[in-house]
Amino acid sequence: MRMNYWLFKTEPDAFGIDDLANMSDQTEHWDGIRNYQARNFLRDDVKVGDLVFIYHSSCKDVGIAGIAEVVKEGYVDHTQFDPECKYHDPKSDPQKPRWYMVDVKLMRKFDRILSLKSIKSMSEITQIGLVKKGNRLSIMPVEQVEFEYLLAQCDAL
Repeated sequence: MRMNYWLFKTEPDAFGIDDLANMSDQTEHWDGIRNYQARNFLRDDVKVGDLVFIYHSSCKDVGIAGIAEVVKEGYVDHTQFDPECKYHDPKSDPQKPRWYMVDVKLMRKFDRILSLKSIKSMSEITQIGLVKKGNRLSIMPVEQVEFEYLLAQCDAL
């Protein structure tokens, strides 16, 4: 079975690499995705064993902060049904849920963040959504060759 590679964006003020590192088993569900294309990735394409860059956005140090592995494939995001939760979706029906999540387990936190500015300056990186205009998805696929190149850059920091 072919492994897929992903980049999951998160705002570290809400949930970041340090939060994942501080979980007792360093595993957590990736919830709160409220974009249909990103939802489809979670529901249909993200599989156990896939590797994920954890990417910090909307913060001082924007960039790749670490790597995780998918340990549970897409399942119903329970937060959509909780009126007390910021991810509540009053239009979502338990009989026909709209939103899905996966579980990820931290593999490692990088010593330094690989910045978006650095990523954009790499001539080898052309396919990932981060370097394309208008792509603001919180979950995006990464080609294997680009994933491996970016991982090598993170390791070299």
